[in-house]
Amino acid sequence: MTEKYIGSDFDSFLEEEGILAETEAVAVKRVIAYQVQQMMKEQNLSKTEMSHRMNTSRAALDRLLDPTNQAVTLQTLDRAAHALGRQLQISLR
Repeated sequence: MTEKYIGSDFDSFLEEEGILAETEAVAVKRVIAYQVQQMMKEQNLSKTEMSHRMNTSRAALDRLLDPTNQAVTLQTLDRAAHALGRQLQISLR
């Protein structure tokens, strides 16, 4: 065997399976949930205080922080960003 790699890259595999976009969306949600949790920790914010700052329910915050829950609205993301003193930035590639 002279070839170092056989087959295509992982993104190509996911695309062939028809799940690339879904997989990327899940990954992005996991990163956002992680970032919000880390910023809350840095600012010593409890979930209760964070939900108050967001003017939302604790359940909505729990959905945002749940890396497997993809049902998060842009409005919730924007509220979380502002509650943490940040701005939400979204782009299309």
